[in-house]
Amino acid sequence: MRENDGMPLSPGFTDYVLELIAGFGKVEARRMFGGALLSRGGVSFAVLDDDTFFLKADTALGAELKAQGCRPWSYSVKKDGTVRDIAYWSLPDTAADDPDEATALARRSHAIAAKAAKEKPAKKIAKASVKKAAKTKATPKAKAKK
Repeated sequence: MRENDGMPLSPGFTDYVLELIAGFGKVEARRMFGGALLSRGGVSFAVLDDDTFFLKADTALGAELKAQGCRPWSYSVKKDGTVRDIAYWSLPDTAADDPDEATALARRSHAIAAKAAKEKPAKKIAKASVKKAAKTKATPKAKAKK
């Protein structure tokens, strides 16, 4: 459940965004919870929700967008209804009518998302190795082998 109970996208909003960032190349939009997820080459980099275009951001891009008055995408991910900001920020007002600026931000967001996607499996493997090592040390069988 979204913080603002989320409203479905207005007819034509997805087409408007895809046209705005057409200079980025082929982008796919997939419906999701009344909104849409944008991806290119299998990498998701943006969310459309409540007629707002949110871009995936790292710390640096997030700080830049915040300084421009953009807002984070907030979503309730817990059963208790607590809302947390997710690493997506709204498009700056200056880019809403500027395809060059919007396309440059989409490219940057896609690069951030692609980097995060590459790092994610490595983090999971590292965590699994640490857990396995801790488990092996704790088992009586492992102690008996020493």
